[in-house]
Amino acid sequence: MIYPIVAYGNSILRTKAKKIEKGEIDVKQLADDLFATMEHTGGIGLAAPQINKPVRAFVIDANVLSEKYPEGKGVKMAVLNPVMLEEYGEEWSYNEGCLSFPGLHEDVVRKSKIRVRYEDTDFNTHENEFTGIVARIIQHEYDHLEGKVFTDKLSSIRRVIIRGRLDDIIKGKVKTDYKTIFAKRR
Repeated sequence: MIYPIVAYGNSILRTKAKKIEKGEIDVKQLADDLFATMEHTGGIGLAAPQINKPVRAFVIDANVLSEKYPEGKGVKMAVLNPVMLEEYGEEWSYNEGCLSFPGLHEDVVRKSKIRVRYEDTDFNTHENEFTGIVARIIQHEYDHLEGKVFTDKLSSIRRVIIRGRLDDIIKGKVKTDYKTIFAKRR
């Protein structure tokens, strides 16, 4: 099923998502829905809170960027209940966007390497290191599960500069190519 995307300004994006217990929800269906919605909207990552589900799950597909970032080749995965164990390595800036912030892209600085523990859709536990663009996508989606958004990483002066654009997103005064749940009606 393809879900509408929750836009910036909705409280679910500022709420820490809850751990998924085995048997509580159909996690395979959730992963399928996240992938379908992500692919429909042209995203490379999507967290459950972005489709109005307050649980610790996200999907990524770094294949789209693998021509420029070879570490992304073959990386398409569903992640449940992740725990960020370490963010390390050099900091690097990348112009990030987010489906919950239609039309907004900003340079965000993140660490180049991460170590994360997570479960797959069979509830098998994994602990892996990721680098480069894959690490960045995971960090971005992980932030959504923690009630954080990529604009939180911007300097206070930059947030002031883009305040009008953020207000437009909250009010639904932006166009999207996908169904979107805005905080306030136009």
